Amino acid sequence: MVAVVTGAASGIGRATAELLVRRGCAVALVDVDAAGLEATAETCRQASGRVSVHAVDVADRPQMEALPAAVVAAHGHVDLLFNNAGVALDGTIEELSLDDIRWLVDINLWGVILGTKVFLPLLRQRPRAHIVNVSSLFGIVGMPRNGPYCASKFAVRGWSESLWTELHGSSIGVTCVHPGGIRTNIVRNARVIDAAAHPSLMQEFEKVARTSPEHAAARILGAVERNRMRLRICPETVVLDWLKRLLPTGVQTLIARMARAAAAGPLSPPP
Repeated sequence: MVAVVTGAASGIGRATAELLVRRGCAVALVDVDAAGLEATAETCRQASGRVSVHAVDVADRPQMEALPAAVVAAHGHVDLLFNNAGVALDGTIEELSLDDIRWLVDINLWGVILGTKVFLPLLRQRPRAHIVNVSSLFGIVGMPRNGPYCASKFAVRGWSESLWTELHGSSIGVTCVHPGGIRTNIVRNARVIDAAAHPSLMQEFEKVARTSPEHAAARILGAVERNRMRLRICPETVVLDWLKRLLPTGVQTLIARMARAAAAGPLSPPP
């Protein structure tokens, strides 16, 4: 089998690529971070994995439209697509510039849309195929200082559910993943309005990020094998999902009160 993994330079993307290689898949590694991409590729090669490296910006339409041909040239076909690439942005909606918001939405949402559109024709050619779109806990509940992030991840959820419905009964499965606190570099690499607050932002994230990317990757591949439409990773995701269903307004009120009690301290997004 051949898999395409975006955001493969670090975090869940890297762990997913490495696990796929260990399970015998060929993997096309995709990321804008060329150095991180090479590090992932080297680890995969040490495990005797067949990999190709594609330094591509998932928000760039011409680059994404050229990507399938490059992957086919390297591997012949595509069976699995993991739309995993994502970024974070800390600040209130009032504080953030439109340029910063557009930057995040282009990667987190348009990267998923472009990945789906350009690879779907290739996936149609396979006897069995699967698309994984990574949303977030913040695609279930709205969080302060994460308006654009939440908007993008809610949209990934809607895109995935619509796609699943359209492809239901076909040879292509779709899974939408909602991770909670995963130990990745998403907060370290986030754009922030207040640079002085960035260290405390990372400290807060590290307190809640208890799950390893490797555990997340194993859960994701398990969901693909079972053809699950939806995967929640981490206990906090399950708890908040159920609370949101039971008390949709109450949960947002509670979050607002907690944010005020913390003197409007930044809440960092899970990947």
